[in-house]
Amino acid sequence: MAKFMKHVVIGKILELGLVPVFYHDDLETAKKIVQACVDGGQKIIEFTNRGDFAYQVFAELAKWVNTTFKDVIIGVGSVIDPETAALYINSGANFVVGPVFNPEIAKVCNRRKVPYSPGCGSATEISQAEEMGCDIVKVFPGEEVGGPSFIKNMLAPCPWVKLMPTGGVDTTRESISEWIKAGAAALGIGSKLISKELVATGDFEAITKKVEQCLWWIQEARGTPLFLGIEHVGLYPNGATAEEITNWYADTFGLTKTEGTSSFFISGKGSGRIEIMKAAEPVKCHIAVRVSNFEEACKRLQEKGFELEEPKIKKGTKAAFLKTPDPAGNRVHILYQAP
Repeated sequence: MAKFMKHVVIGKILELGLVPVFYHDDLETAKKIVQACVDGGQKIIEFTNRGDFAYQVFAELAKWVNTTFKDVIIGVGSVIDPETAALYINSGANFVVGPVFNPEIAKVCNRRKVPYSPGCGSATEISQAEEMGCDIVKVFPGEEVGGPSFIKNMLAPCPWVKLMPTGGVDTTRESISEWIKAGAAALGIGSKLISKELVATGDFEAITKKVEQCLWWIQEARGTPLFLGIEHVGLYPNGATAEEITNWYADTFGLTKTEGTSSFFISGKGSGRIEIMKAAEPVKCHIAVRVSNFEEACKRLQEKGFELEEPKIKKGTKAAFLKTPDPAGNRVHILYQAP
């Protein structure tokens, strides 16, 4: 049974713009592949229905994903008949993808409120799939049916369609930019992202880096700025304790407080936070600027003549302080947090 509602799955695909596609017959290896994708900031992953007993591997993988992560969505690909779709949905698939369009699969998925993305290669097929409730249509094989120009030409008369090309999408800035700027809503990438060579050598860190890079190139092609805005302001307990400062903001404005190892955080329903450090420092405060790609942001700042302190990198988070404070003496650091 699907863990996530249909609109949540569709929203996450459209938000990230990437669906990594893979198959492996070994459960532990499959877990490592999923973990590598998650470490790169990916929250939605497709396991293809290939090989004998693939559904058994998927069922165990889905159980592991659901207990290990709160927000990672796993689905199935290479589905061509309704019986297989039902089998995988009952095994925990949150979405179903296929190389061809089968109206009977659409019926099964609609009954269970599970998104179905069939492979289509013409305007007529895309229209028929949409009539059967397919919100995101897979364009397959992407390169052979016309490449990015097919997407662009399809959107001209039908600007409402959401197309996800799979096949022919390379893990390069040029290829990703061309597809996204042509109008692709998301990209499905298989062996060029999760290559057999990297899996065979156990280089899952390389997969993580490729996933993270592709996510950035997608956002870059969409026009997402590198520097996104202020993530939080950090205060230091000069003249009062950290807890006193935290309680003042919480009580005065009705904000929520949380405690970490080295600081408290104050936040509300809107964007932005206040961090209150537990240890005092001879500075007024620090400002955290959120970035959409950490490495690119570091490079951009260095090109502007700024030196950076040693980065602090944890799973899903990367941060680095500028060695030079702002004109008022406040420290500044850039912060990347995985989606």
